[in-house]
Amino acid sequence: MSRVAVATSTNAEDPDAPHLFAALARAGVSVDLVAWDAPANWDNYDLVVVRSTWDYVARRDEFLDWARRVRRLANPFPVLEYSSDKHYLGDLAARGHRIVPSTFCDVGDVPRWPDGDVVVKPTVGAGSADAARYREDEREAATAHVARLHDAGRDALLQPYVASVDERGERAVVVIDGNFSHAMTKDAMLNVDAAARTTDFRHRQLRRAEVEPDALEAAIALLDDERFADLLYARVDLVATEAGWALLELELVEPMLFLTYDEAAADRLAAGIARRARD
Repeated sequence: MSRVAVATSTNAEDPDAPHLFAALARAGVSVDLVAWDAPANWDNYDLVVVRSTWDYVARRDEFLDWARRVRRLANPFPVLEYSSDKHYLGDLAARGHRIVPSTFCDVGDVPRWPDGDVVVKPTVGAGSADAARYREDEREAATAHVARLHDAGRDALLQPYVASVDERGERAVVVIDGNFSHAMTKDAMLNVDAAARTTDFRHRQLRRAEVEPDALEAAIALLDDERFADLLYARVDLVATEAGWALLELELVEPMLFLTYDEAAADRLAAGIARRARD
């Protein structure tokens, strides 16, 4: 029987985990849930699967040092290193992919604001934590947000707010083991204060979606990039623009895969894990 570790963080409450564990049991895989920073012998496992390692944001260098040392890891270390800092958006744009226009304001830089409403977020972050929307007449508050990030040693990402999110939401395209699995609509998260973005609020913003053919095409085209070969999982978060679907974020480290919304998704993921653990 293959033995697998699912890497998590201390006190993480991952709604995907029970479904994945049940599917792994059906697939004949033994699984342990282990915090990534625990004193574990990772070489004892046939595969280590990164899932709810959500506290890596404040400790990215330490997290990557750990990931670099793990012998068999999914997703693999180069992918984790690349996609855990949103500077990757600039690289993907240079490679011809359509992204939401993104301006990076690294520590020490002065913000260059796009027109209209803007979103400020850290380049290393998870979910909507430390992200906020500002109206065009709130540049002073937006500048103060950037300053707080810089004071904490964090680079900032500035993006125009895409109005279609208020009507259509984001489209989250979930790909498991190289194949499209399912899609979700994520309604606007940044139209309320950060304190109001509770777990219950986030849950209410989610619903299953029938993915648009052109959105799926955009997601698959992006993942066809050679650096993303043989991913165990990916979530491509897209928004509708006048030019077509544009990438908002590429989630390859520890994304929610919304397994509770698709009965077969956990089994797809378990099958991909079982195959990698055997190989």
